[in-house]
Amino acid sequence: MRELGRRLARLLLPGDLVLLTGELGAGKTTLTRGLGEGLDVRGAVTSPTFVIARVHPSLGDGPPLVHVDAYRLGGGLEEMEDLDLDASLPESVVVVEWGEGKVEELSEDRLHVVIERSVGSEAAGGAGSGAGDGSGEDARTVTVTGVGGRWAGQDLSVLAEPAENG
Repeated sequence: MRELGRRLARLLLPGDLVLLTGELGAGKTTLTRGLGEGLDVRGAVTSPTFVIARVHPSLGDGPPLVHVDAYRLGGGLEEMEDLDLDASLPESVVVVEWGEGKVEELSEDRLHVVIERSVGSEAAGGAGSGAGDGSGEDARTVTVTGVGGRWAGQDLSVLAEPAENG
């Protein structure tokens, strides 16, 4: 999941909204940690469950990463407005865990990432993208869907794991 986040970071631009969906423990925060590494942002990317949102400024000339956890937010965009995400969005990459059905109105262009975890599956041991997140034995199926003109024609196949790399 972390490596997928690093690969995804190469596609992201300021103004991009990414919605992460998946059960508890699916790897949403681990993927975001990889995004932070790929975007070269400051600070450890950890789950913002209790603070709701964290801003990670860029260490270089890239966009900051705004990492939001909407798990505890019951309402839709009204509750999210208190976070001023619409003000941050134009110059940042905004990643919202548990954002489906809550933040789509922020942007016509967004990337939906759905992570499904199969505990104890017969996944090949060499899949390796779970390294370092304590879940190396769990297989994940990740579906990435681009919505809007920003993602029309974008080749998302670059996110697929390389076939049998060493």
